[in-house]
Amino acid sequence: MGLDRDCRDCTSVAQLHGGLDLSNPAGPDARLFIDLDICTGEVCRKCVVECSYPFHSGMNNGMISAIELATYSLVCRRCEEPHCVKACPREALEQMEGLDRMLVRHAMRCVNCRSCSHACPYGTIYPELLPRFVNNCDFCIDRRNAGEPVCMKTCPYGAIRLIPGDTDLGENTFRVGRRLVVHSTHWRRENS
Repeated sequence: MGLDRDCRDCTSVAQLHGGLDLSNPAGPDARLFIDLDICTGEVCRKCVVECSYPFHSGMNNGMISAIELATYSLVCRRCEEPHCVKACPREALEQMEGLDRMLVRHAMRCVNCRSCSHACPYGTIYPELLPRFVNNCDFCIDRRNAGEPVCMKTCPYGAIRLIPGDTDLGENTFRVGRRLVVHSTHWRRENS
């Protein structure tokens, strides 16, 4: 299988999600802002943004991986008995116990059968987030000097932009790691 089945620490998740550091500190660095209400609502039916991720020329839509990460971090209900994980025939979906039961999809195992999407009783694993090819978002960290990211320029609905990392966040807006800020008014998990 290649990946350690017991990878349950932040380092492993960081590797699976393009170097994501799951701590959420405010900082001056610009972060990619995604409005999930636009991306997964009635406005946008299919992501059509372009992507400048250099290693998958023409085939990569890194925004799909960023939306997947945001969805697993904020929208997923993190069930105690995850039907989605049990439905996967290839063990491509894993619930990370050490990270408050956040889902991680191992892209190299995923065969795009969408069994997890059909098994989710809440409809939070969107079928369009399970692409046939591996997608990755590097948040255009090394290409921002050339102007705003291509995804921002090509999103017809204005769902993507850069914001300062130390901005006061409004209601239903959350930091997801050190590079992403997400607005979502979907289901809100109770903090206990």
